[in-house]
Amino acid sequence: MADQNPGAGVRRRSTFLEEAPVESAEKEERKVIFASSLGTVFEWYDFYLYATLAPFFAALFFPKGNETAALLSAFATYAAGFLVRPFGAIVFGRIGDLVGRKYTFLITILFMGGATFLVGLLPTYASIGWAAPILLVTLRLVQGLALGGEYGGAATYVAEHAPANRRGYDTAWIQTTATLGFFLALAIIGICRVSIDAPTFADWGWRIPFWVSLILLVFSVYIRLKLHESPVFQRMKQENRRSKAPLTESFLHYPNNKYVLLALLGATAGQGVVWYTGQFYALFFLIITLKLDYLTGYQLIGLSLLIGTPFFIFFGWLSDRIGRLKIILFGCLIAAVTYFPLFKGLTHYVNPALEAYQQNTKISVAADNCNFHIFVGPWSKFSDCDRSKDFLTKQGLSFSSEPGVPGKSVVVKIGDRTLEGWDEKKLNETLKASGYPGPADKTKVNWFMTELILVIMVIYVTMVYGPIAAFLVELFPAKIRYTSMSLPYHIGNGWFGGMLPLTATAMVAATIAVAVSGSMPPNQPLPMW
Repeated sequence: MADQNPGAGVRRRSTFLEEAPVESAEKEERKVIFASSLGTVFEWYDFYLYATLAPFFAALFFPKGNETAALLSAFATYAAGFLVRPFGAIVFGRIGDLVGRKYTFLITILFMGGATFLVGLLPTYASIGWAAPILLVTLRLVQGLALGGEYGGAATYVAEHAPANRRGYDTAWIQTTATLGFFLALAIIGICRVSIDAPTFADWGWRIPFWVSLILLVFSVYIRLKLHESPVFQRMKQENRRSKAPLTESFLHYPNNKYVLLALLGATAGQGVVWYTGQFYALFFLIITLKLDYLTGYQLIGLSLLIGTPFFIFFGWLSDRIGRLKIILFGCLIAAVTYFPLFKGLTHYVNPALEAYQQNTKISVAADNCNFHIFVGPWSKFSDCDRSKDFLTKQGLSFSSEPGVPGKSVVVKIGDRTLEGWDEKKLNETLKASGYPGPADKTKVNWFMTELILVIMVIYVTMVYGPIAAFLVELFPAKIRYTSMSLPYHIGNGWFGGMLPLTATAMVAATIAVAVSGSMPPNQPLPMW
């Protein structure tokens, strides 16, 4: 007998969806949502600390000489955590379908919390050389594996406690955890930066938020030990209906493998890009490209998250009534259509002086020996061109790349001024003489319009992310649900979304002069991490 599931938007066997017991008390339901969500908030806090603090500790774990290259290396390490998330989904998803939901995501939080705490203890490159970035990468990989198993477990656990007509609403609380974890990370870092002077924070103060994760880990484990196993899994276990080969059934058996592709290409890939653009990309666009001070940037993003977070619940609730997929797809579509004007609007309202300067001042870098450093290593050699482009990029400036001038290592033109060779002092003087405005003037920021644009971006995030857990849970049979939903989720979010900072930064570093090809106005500031 077939039934039409309004959440997933496709027709499937009724056995794909296991109902939570009718007698489940609302009190127990609230307890499950609270305990699962709280632990997941702390796990996202751990995961996103790295991304938020990377600009501060990047130079400590990689060789000196080119800060953009060091930042790229830090983001490559950051991206490594995303690359292994699908493997964590496979490993822990299989365990979750074989052993149980509760104990699996209890293990994942131990891995995540332990790895995060150890990052705060790592010696720097100056102390132990190349062992420092190797250890950093190792811990980041552990974080990625742990997160690969966490989300699917928490979402499945909550969904299997929820009645059918509240599945979108209940799982939407899990969807708030990524944003709340990010918000918590911003809050802890902001407190540290206000309490500690800049040199001290750059030296060792950045470690404090990583140390705080140990406290959160102990609390999370205590809360999760109080939970009972999912009633759906308990019933499958009693009736001996658990899958003996969840990986094979998920990815090699039809129609399950079809639904895995549907979940990835039809939902999570676009959702992941929208999620990371609306939160991380927007933050670093404000701070790095538009030169807004870090504290104000944190406050603006934090406020937008605070205003937008209730919409996760709203769109989860709405998906119980009109369907999940149509909300997700509409969110992806409207984001794709409006992102370029929204980022252009941020430039106009946050740093109008920089916008005017770029419109009126043509900048070019002429050289033949520029290198693209996606990961710093002993092989890395920084030329005068590398250093010049690194300098301009850090000022939030775009420029065109021109063929080299014979006999000159690099020639930089800023308006009608020409500089030969690498000289940071002269570059600073030339920028100042040409009218470069420097950091954003807070008296000229249009705060209302800036915050409105940021809130709109967060609303897009809530549209695509609020209903996604219920959509994924309902696509697959309970016996392979943990495995089946985790893999497309973490490929979409880990590879398509999580690779966004590295991809964006690498694109700017490698071919910052997209204006040369005519794809962007020559002096439009480029979004860069």
